[in-house]
Amino acid sequence: MDGLIDRVETERKLRNVWHWLPDAVSEFPIETWAELNVTVADSNAPYRPVTRFESLLQKTTTVRYLRPEVALMEPCFDVLYRQVHDGVDVTLIDRPNCHTYFLSTYPERSSELLQQDNFTVLEHDELPPYGTGLLDERVTISCYEQESGTVQAVIDTDAPPVRGWAQSVYENYLSDARPIESRL
Repeated sequence: MDGLIDRVETERKLRNVWHWLPDAVSEFPIETWAELNVTVADSNAPYRPVTRFESLLQKTTTVRYLRPEVALMEPCFDVLYRQVHDGVDVTLIDRPNCHTYFLSTYPERSSELLQQDNFTVLEHDELPPYGTGLLDERVTISCYEQESGTVQAVIDTDAPPVRGWAQSVYENYLSDARPIESRL
């Protein structure tokens, strides 16, 4: 009964963000759904998903993120900066205009990060509409409102089927990504 209740609660949380999720989520075994931690923004707590992501970022030693987006990473920029200086291995794959934003808004910090051996920034022109992150044992899926880019939800889990899917998606885009230095 507890398992069923967990699944129903997860389904309720996913219902409002389902259209932002990758199609693969519907293909995960139904048992996996109860293992999804769904953090949704609402009018009383619009930054709740970003806060959840930031808490995960503070606990990790490896970050591999496909399409992190400005709305997710800018509020976490100080944490990311500290993590890189503490030796966390970070690889980000995002759209060129996202990198341009950080380079122009935070020129000194961005330049300093780009000089670190444990910080890699790659770009890709054709990314999915959602973010996929691999943080140590956790996987995150970030859901963005396409018009504004705001973070609507962050889903995180340590479920093996989700990790396998996320690894595959990340590696697929990694193979075609190019270093940011190619356009500087």
